[in-house]
Amino acid sequence: MKKTAIVTASLATLALSACQSTQETTAVAKPDSDYLWLEEVQGENPLNWVETQNKKAFASLKSNAVYQQSYDANLALLNSNDRIAYASQRGDYLYNFWTDKNNQRGLYRRTTLSEYQKDNPTWETVLDIDALAAKDGKSWVYKGMDCLYPDYNHCLVKLSPGGSDAVVVREFNMATKSFVDDGFKLPEAKSSISWRDENSVFVGTDFGAGSLTDSGYPGVVKIWQRGTPLSSAKQVYKADKTSVSASGFVMRDGKNSLDMIYDGTSFYSRAMYILQGDKQVKLPIPKDASLSAFLNGDIFIQLKSSWTVNGNTFKQGSVIYAPVDDVLKGTANYKTLITPTASLAINSVQSTKSTLLVTVLDNVKSKVLRFTNDAGQWKSTPVDIDDKGNISVFNTNESTDDFFLNYTSFLKPSTLYKVSGDTGKLTQLKAQKSQFNSDDLVTHQYWATSKDGTKVPYFAIMKKDIELNGKNPTLLYGYGGFEVSLKPSYSALQGKNWLEKGGVYVLSNIRGGGEFGPSWHQAALKKNRHKAYEDFEAIAMDLIDRKITSPDHLGIQGGSNGGLLMGAAFTRRPDLYNAVVCQVPLLDMKRYTKLLAGASWAAEYGDPDKPEMWEYIKTYSPFHNLDAKTDYPKVFFTTSTKDDRVHPGHARKMVAKMQDLGHDVYYYENTEGGHAGAADNKQRADMYALIYSYLWQQLK
Repeated sequence: MKKTAIVTASLATLALSACQSTQETTAVAKPDSDYLWLEEVQGENPLNWVETQNKKAFASLKSNAVYQQSYDANLALLNSNDRIAYASQRGDYLYNFWTDKNNQRGLYRRTTLSEYQKDNPTWETVLDIDALAAKDGKSWVYKGMDCLYPDYNHCLVKLSPGGSDAVVVREFNMATKSFVDDGFKLPEAKSSISWRDENSVFVGTDFGAGSLTDSGYPGVVKIWQRGTPLSSAKQVYKADKTSVSASGFVMRDGKNSLDMIYDGTSFYSRAMYILQGDKQVKLPIPKDASLSAFLNGDIFIQLKSSWTVNGNTFKQGSVIYAPVDDVLKGTANYKTLITPTASLAINSVQSTKSTLLVTVLDNVKSKVLRFTNDAGQWKSTPVDIDDKGNISVFNTNESTDDFFLNYTSFLKPSTLYKVSGDTGKLTQLKAQKSQFNSDDLVTHQYWATSKDGTKVPYFAIMKKDIELNGKNPTLLYGYGGFEVSLKPSYSALQGKNWLEKGGVYVLSNIRGGGEFGPSWHQAALKKNRHKAYEDFEAIAMDLIDRKITSPDHLGIQGGSNGGLLMGAAFTRRPDLYNAVVCQVPLLDMKRYTKLLAGASWAAEYGDPDKPEMWEYIKTYSPFHNLDAKTDYPKVFFTTSTKDDRVHPGHARKMVAKMQDLGHDVYYYENTEGGHAGAADNKQRADMYALIYSYLWQQLK
């Protein structure tokens, strides 16, 4: 499809007239119910349909030279040993999960800090996932390990068959590097489990009828004692069916520990309880506030809306604190740790033995503030590091004030530092070598003006000597939901497949995200969802106005909620784009609450079963806004059979309906991978090779 310009009002009238004159031959949409058979995830007929669609996509996208070149480059990058082995510090060891060409499923391994600081450290294998998968005859995907403080020898390993959110849990002994035969075990389910002490855990899983929420997550929390059957575990909490999930955990500050219950009453509201014997004592804090840290007996709370308490009003986005004992009594005299500004948003709060580390975004660029307590007063100093990229803080715990810090940007590979808790001095531990040529590339931050006048930022990475002729292949990425902030990051695959070859990459920071705090997110909730879509369109048009690109050469990409953004983008403004990569998407917004975890997202989108809400949602629901007479770009949809978060039926039904209406699309469904889309490096290399083959085919 070619678009030589954005359609003006007069041209739109002519186009409409042309469509009307040929409507006798236009395909007619089937009733939506005719597509429900595709929601049967593992059904024989749907899987046969998937196989046919995959073969069609492969025949086109794997037949050009771009695919094989991209696949080979991707696999080499993904399997390269020349990567930073990020590690979690537990006691005397640093633990790392590693994949390469010989370890497709991955190795869980460890080393000491002194060894880690070497260029080529010696690693000790703790758990070989490939060997375990072969032994068990399962396509295991490693999903994490929770180890008990302070010795970290008792661990809970989470393994997913094929990459789904549902996991099998097994107890693992780190000292013997083996599974515990009679230890804690859970069968495959969307479970919540965490250590309470050496001989008990908090557990939430599918206990049977009434134990799961409407969203499919645990709603019952129990304490399970070692050596006893799961059926004998003691129930300590039960959430309402309409909650998203409930779980138990222990909060520690090195001196004190609190048994906690979390009840996610919606995606953005929660009730927090402290267990005191058989009593559940509710924390009297706003339902949308987040518990950020626990230090020296004080709890630190981040506010998502302004709060007046005991005569004091605290601003939305602020972090405030008070002694937990006073909070429980209702007599807390809260104090402010940090207050956001119009450009500065608080991204995270983490505690060490005696300090607090607050990561902020200042016009979408990271800074880290280190708070120390001086005679009862918290004072902050910035960590001395470049603030033009993205900074991540990790390896914080209650036994030391030291921590790790990672810095990256679009064109600068990651550098990993250890920061001294005593002096604040940074010691470089690792530095990633460049994986693509960025010498002739530059990053710009621009601002587009949305329909309601809001200024919306975006980053654009391009050649320094770019010719502003409207012909540059440009990929615009977006998400815009769930208060997720899109920040600068170094991507070897993007650099090698796109930027090196002259493509322009654009990262949008539209409303719905968290780049400017809670208000930026809340501005696009429910009946304001269109604000996110208008922001995205404004950026697309700004790129065109700057002559960086044009509709013929502009592609867009997004996954999950970003997949919904893609669906809304090409159904609202098909004239703006010539390529759309729509990954693991939500698309049928009438049925999304009935599919897998969809009910948990009603706080974001609204409930389509409420007539007044559906009247709004149906104005953008991609599945319900398809038209046979509209000239859409040739969309590339991707999903996974094993995705148990966003149902693959969304993408399947959209593709089938578009084809019935006479529209040509590509569709690829991986039979593994879960919501991430791929289960190992070969699958990842293949998926991205397909995507870049498609993008160059459409946009060059």
